[in-house]
Amino acid sequence: MLQRCLDMLAPALVERPRAVVVDCTLGLGGHSEALLARFPEVRLVALDRDKEALRLSGERLAAYGERATLVHAVYDELPEVLDRLGIARVQGVLFDLGVSSMQLDEADRGFAYAQDAPLDMRMDQTTGMSAAEVLNTYPPGELVRILRAYGEEKQAKRIVSAVVREREKEPFANSARLVELIRDSLPQAAKRTGGNPAKRTFQALRIEVNGELSVLERAIPAAVKALDVGGRIAVLSYHSLEDRLVKQVFAAGAATTAPPGLPVVPERYQPRLKLLTRGAELPTEEEVAENRRAAPARLRGAERIREDIE
Repeated sequence: MLQRCLDMLAPALVERPRAVVVDCTLGLGGHSEALLARFPEVRLVALDRDKEALRLSGERLAAYGERATLVHAVYDELPEVLDRLGIARVQGVLFDLGVSSMQLDEADRGFAYAQDAPLDMRMDQTTGMSAAEVLNTYPPGELVRILRAYGEEKQAKRIVSAVVREREKEPFANSARLVELIRDSLPQAAKRTGGNPAKRTFQALRIEVNGELSVLERAIPAAVKALDVGGRIAVLSYHSLEDRLVKQVFAAGAATTAPPGLPVVPERYQPRLKLLTRGAELPTEEEVAENRRAAPARLRGAERIREDIE
């Protein structure tokens, strides 16, 4: 869906002198490189919390010189990053949420349930608790809440009971043991649908370890606020929790805040955003065939149409 993202942002970036576009999820730099190539006049600011991703993408984008500014930061830190760079407003923002291909493919990161690895799951390995620490130290009730809220796991109590029993014998350290425990904990009916039965638990742990939803809850409104009038934001999400949050922020911005019954709606109550997608756009069959990781992608976009008026 990269091309669709570029097309969505294009009206805000072409023919604008010194336009700034922010890639809030740099990863290996694929989206950033495409932005720099498609819009040769723009300046790019790209954020990532993963230092290895910054190193690799820095090599990839080196040819673009000063047009690309790469910053070690979590995307809810966007206002502080722009302030440090002396940038008041931006004309485009792109989010490609979830785990990067690099993180999934590097076994020692512990994101993938299909291969045995240390249970880490931190996007920034220099800070915070690992997934193993969460599994080994959180109270049972908190683990159940996480699996239900972040993984939408209906069998959370069964899985957590088994985790608590097993961690008393030996703390969890690697993913294979957790995957096996989940398989053994679930009833046969639950294992017959929905792919690998461990995927919901792994998703929940990853979201908890990286604070993904709380970060996103702050980041999307901050990105909208940073947009210049006429600026555009595109967000690719990969599970319903992310997509729901993005939908709510965009819908609120595109709605009038006027009290009911006003014959004329004053400017300060008018919508701040115009939606650029009808619902969430899905990848094509061709895109999924080319890259199976694109299958759950959901794209939403919005344009800033007026300033905030206090």
